[in-house]
Amino acid sequence: MIDQTTYTGAGVGFKPIHFEAALACTEPGLWYEVHPENYMVDGGPRLALLEAIRARRPVSLHGVSLSLAADCSPDSDHLKRLKSLANRIEPALVSEHLAWSTWRGQYHPDLLPFPRSHEALARVCGNIEKTQEVLARRIAIENPTHYGELKGHDWGELDFFSELTRRTGCGILLDVNNVYLSAYNLGFDANDYIDNVPCDVVLEIHLAGHGEDGESALLIDSHAAPVADPVWDLFERLVARIGARPTIIERDDEIPPFNVLLGERARAQSVLDAAKGEAK
Repeated sequence: MIDQTTYTGAGVGFKPIHFEAALACTEPGLWYEVHPENYMVDGGPRLALLEAIRARRPVSLHGVSLSLAADCSPDSDHLKRLKSLANRIEPALVSEHLAWSTWRGQYHPDLLPFPRSHEALARVCGNIEKTQEVLARRIAIENPTHYGELKGHDWGELDFFSELTRRTGCGILLDVNNVYLSAYNLGFDANDYIDNVPCDVVLEIHLAGHGEDGESALLIDSHAAPVADPVWDLFERLVARIGARPTIIERDDEIPPFNVLLGERARAQSVLDAAKGEAK
């Protein structure tokens, strides 16, 4: 695992189309993140690409399929394959989303929200604990994007996260774009959210682009555009408050050339470096 107290570099999400450029890149401190679901196999060319990248750079695993808020435990076969991959590449960090995609035996291909009830808290904690026990690793949980108000909350989001970390020992992966979108869509103050994030348990930061929904006034977490200026502003505010943390630039659609991602990565690195300089 990356030591967040000493390793505070910025990285990018790795895509196979960038393999040659990523392998040859000599940028100091650069690291990569992948979705483990694309590599949970026993062999083959895709896994070989990941192993070649891992031989040169740290790699983190950012999952999308554990369904930690589901009404059942994470799939045992999925956990077994995730553990095998983690043991194989020794990731800097394993992370997942605070969401569900499985309910009453039905799978939905999305990261879905839920009321933050006392019951949900116990359920999510149990699933995180099982995941960490199987993996024998601490994991980080990402804050969701919200597109509408849900009823039935017993906990505010940050209080819910604080209690998750207290009960399970997990950390937080703070997606700054998700904070901005949720604040815009639901009408709360993104700065206030950033100012109240529990500092000590933020293990990683995500930055991504977004877009407008063509049929509503909502902003959508598209990962198909450059990081927007208001998100950069929130990132600077966050890092000024909690210090430099490992940060990833996400891009999952409309993939640009590798050097474009490196440009965004350089901007993030400059913010992290400034925070480290102020801390000296």
